[in-house]
Amino acid sequence: MVKKVLSESTFPEVGKEEIISKKNEIAKAKMLRGSAWMTMGSIFSRILGALYIIPWYTWFGRENLAANNLYTQGYTVYSVFLMISIAGIPSAVSKQISNYNGQNEYALGQRLYKKLILIMLGLGIVSAIIMWFIAPFLSQNDKNVIPVYRSLAIALTIIPTMSLTRGFFQGYQDMFPSAMSQLIEQIARIIYMLGTTFIIMKILKGSYVSGVVQSTFAAFIGAIAGLSFLAWFYFRKKDEFALLAKQSANELIISDSQIIKNLLFEAIPFVVISVSTTVYNLIDQFTFKQIMLHFTNYGVTAINDLYTIFAGNSNKLIMIIISLASAMSATAIPLLAQAYSNHNKEQTALQLADAIELFFFIMLPCSLGMAAVAKPLYVVFYQYNFTGVYVLSFSAYVALPIGLFMVLASLLQGVYQNMKAIKFFLIGLAIKIILQFPLTLIFHPFGPLMATGIGMTVSSCLMLRYFYYNLEVNMGKIIKRFDQLLIFSLVVFAVSLGLIQLSDMFLNLEYRITALIVLFIAVGAGGLTYIYLVLKTKVADKIIGSRAAILRKKLRIR
Repeated sequence: MVKKVLSESTFPEVGKEEIISKKNEIAKAKMLRGSAWMTMGSIFSRILGALYIIPWYTWFGRENLAANNLYTQGYTVYSVFLMISIAGIPSAVSKQISNYNGQNEYALGQRLYKKLILIMLGLGIVSAIIMWFIAPFLSQNDKNVIPVYRSLAIALTIIPTMSLTRGFFQGYQDMFPSAMSQLIEQIARIIYMLGTTFIIMKILKGSYVSGVVQSTFAAFIGAIAGLSFLAWFYFRKKDEFALLAKQSANELIISDSQIIKNLLFEAIPFVVISVSTTVYNLIDQFTFKQIMLHFTNYGVTAINDLYTIFAGNSNKLIMIIISLASAMSATAIPLLAQAYSNHNKEQTALQLADAIELFFFIMLPCSLGMAAVAKPLYVVFYQYNFTGVYVLSFSAYVALPIGLFMVLASLLQGVYQNMKAIKFFLIGLAIKIILQFPLTLIFHPFGPLMATGIGMTVSSCLMLRYFYYNLEVNMGKIIKRFDQLLIFSLVVFAVSLGLIQLSDMFLNLEYRITALIVLFIAVGAGGLTYIYLVLKTKVADKIIGSRAAILRKKLRIR
């Protein structure tokens, strides 16, 4: 009480403003540090997940598109089951633990985590059993995809527990274990995947279906590795957690059943939003083939190839940049929840604006840059395909509304507006469903991408409108920053595309080595151009703070 009186009476109004400003700086720094870890982990994980495709795709020879078709179908369905088995609990746990920690109730958050371990293990096992037995009904009369579904079902037994543990650490705003476990999981998965594929396809000369089955079973191997690291890290920090629990206020008296009930109330909306992009992909998987088969002259093989190009090949590459968005959204939720639970409206609005600006700062140049270098990028990872190049370029543009939706939905949930997030998602999904048939019929593989982009854009606009009218987010500032970053990104696009077009006049970019060299040059030139522009104009200072000044000094940019 004395402390409160002193803080209100001793400091003048200017001092209060300085304290608020300092708190905002600390919160922003924490968000950026968390974003850095999650972004690095997610990006490295995604890059590894894309790089493996080069040898993997090659080893399947003439059956590479058929193999990737099975792989894509398997993972699309698996993603839905994974999100259901996780039940949105890791994100909700992150949010709830951050809320409890903000009230100095560390013991309560740790109790919550321990109670949920068995629940998550049970959910995983039940989901695995269901996916195993309904695999034939999901196959669309393709018997080859059934063992693929079942090999992925095994991974469901432990991934929910691993995701829960990641959410626990994120609740403490410690993003390192989550990022590192992602990387370890991916490395273990890829080693097993490439090793078994090489043995089956190159040494044993086996069936491509067997190669795909082992490739998808690698998800279980990766999960074991990721969970093992998290368990080691948890026991390493066990004494620290015990000390925090001992120093807890212990003023909140809540029963175990009430804790679980509160969590489930928070978790259910996370399920809906978590599966949002997967639901869009699922619609593509179960409608594209039927529309093309019944209303065009394409054969089954050609339709499967087109589906693989936009839903498999291109999607895998744009997910590298979309993963930036998911990494940032995972960081923002605990910080937002803490500010919102403390009824700090000003800081909540500021953090929302910072998160949105950070998204545009990274995603705009990445999206337009990928569109510019689509030709050499596609050739490096797969092989030259005229349709594939243009589909990848268009997919890169669609990555922007997808990523924006992911960030905004997470931010909306971070301020406890779960039902709003679901409502806006469903409106966008309805638009996707309405547009799916006519756009697919007219534009073929570009149609589903267009429908997705429009649906996600509508949902995102509704969310931004809510932030502006209900949470007083400074949209004028965000729009101004967006305009600046868009201009810089268009310059990056022009530089990169110009180099690609110039190289294409003298070199054959249909060869992988040539394409790789040109890709490095174009990406390097585009990246350096963007860095120079944001540092020279000091736009970066407004978004990433003092780090920009340090970087400017090192690069000797005045």
